[in-house]
Formats: sequence, structure tokens, C-alpha cells
Amino acid sequence: DELLDLYSDYLICSFGQATATGLGQVVDGSVSHDRITRSLNSTRRTGADLWRIVKPLVRKMQSEDGVMVIDDTVAEKPYSDENDLVCWHYDHTSGKTVKGIGLMTALYHNPHIGDTGMSLPVEFQLIEKTESHVNPKDGKTQRRSKQTKNERYRQMLKQARDNRIPFTYVLNDVWFASAENMNYVKHDLKKEFVMPLKTNRKLALSADDKRQGIYVRVDEMQIDANTVWAQLVYLE
Repeated sequence: DELLDLYSDYLICSFGQATATGLGQVVDGSVSHDRITRSLNSTRRTGADLWRIVKPLVRKMQSEDGVMVIDDTVAEKPYSDENDLVCWHYDHTSGKTVKGIGLMTALYHNPHIGDTGMSLPVEFQLIEKTESHVNPKDGKTQRRSKQTKNERYRQMLKQARDNRIPFTYVLNDVWFASAENMNYVKHDLKKEFVMPLKTNRKLALSADDKRQGIYVRVDEMQIDANTVWAQLVYLE
């Protein structure tokens, strides 16, 4: 709706702290901060809501050569009280655990529009940690989600297929490069993928090597720098 668009534009343009009161001041009181707060609290937004908004736009820009990019991020909230949504997550970019809101997104990209292509978000999931478990390493009680990120990864791709979004490739970072995810993309979705591998992953360079159990770590393979290397390999 118009109020949601206004608030979204305000968040995008804000350089400092963004609040409902701040938006009310920006629009000279034409929209009260109470109205903004009530709107934000009235309905829980989901990926389905996002899809209803972007569907007409996706239909205009979609392509059979489209690319689906799955990623996760953490919006840090160091001063907020901890709860199921604002909790501790491992942040791959900083290499440490941070307090904030965990989020997974699906970004659809058509590379044939303009010089750099066109992209639209088509799905998101907020990662709520509603369960407690004891970490066997240190014996401390921690929060965890009912679903793993890899389960969410496959769920989001299935939703994209069910929404009849045409795409050929799935792209993601190393944290989603599991054999199960690769098999799901290749065999269940009948799509292709581009995924980096961790340096400690082991590969067999031929079917014979696989049968004999001969595997080599990625970081021990003899590949010249700045070269394109393509070969059929088998993950351990």
C-alpha cells in the first residue's frame, strides 16, 4: 500500500537512525508516527506478500535464461533486546557471531536487460530461532531455528518453481554448496548451478578415482592462477 511504499522509501534514503517518529517529521506531520506504527504491527509480512507485489514486474522482465540468487545476511541489532527474531547469528562476512535479524532472500536476475541486467527480489524468509538446545561443545543453552538454512534454501527454490519463475541457473555462496543442494538443483529442479567450494572439500577427478576412494582436497589441486579450469569431478 502507499504507506508501506512511503516507509520503504524512507528506510532506503535514511543515513542515520530510522524511526516512525522520524518519518512523521520528514513528511511534516502529514502522516502520524502512530499510524505508521499501527500499520507495521497490523500484519505480519511474508514472502507471499512480496511475491504479490513483484509478480507483475517479474512477468514483464522474466527470461528462460534467468538466474536465481539465494543469499543470507544479518541485519545487526546490537542494542535491541534478544528474542526469537533478534538473536545471535554467525555472520560469514565478519567471521563472528553477531546479534541481529537473520534473513534469507531469493533475487531473480535477467541478464539480457540493459548493460548489466535487471534484478528483483522474489522471496524472503526471516530466521526465527524458536527452539532451545544445549551446545555439546560448551554445554551452553542456545537458540535455534526449526529449519536449517539449507532446508530453507531448497524451500525457496521450490517456491520459485511453483510460482512459475523461469530460470536456468542457481547461484549461491560457499555456505550453501552442499551435495544435497547440488542434487536438488540438478535432479529435482532440472536446473544448473554455480557454487564455490570450501578449500577443504575433497574431490575425485575421475570415476575410477571415485571407485578406488582416491580424493584430493581443493586447496591441494594443481591449478594455475588466473586460468579457467573445467572438469567433471565427484564430491566425496
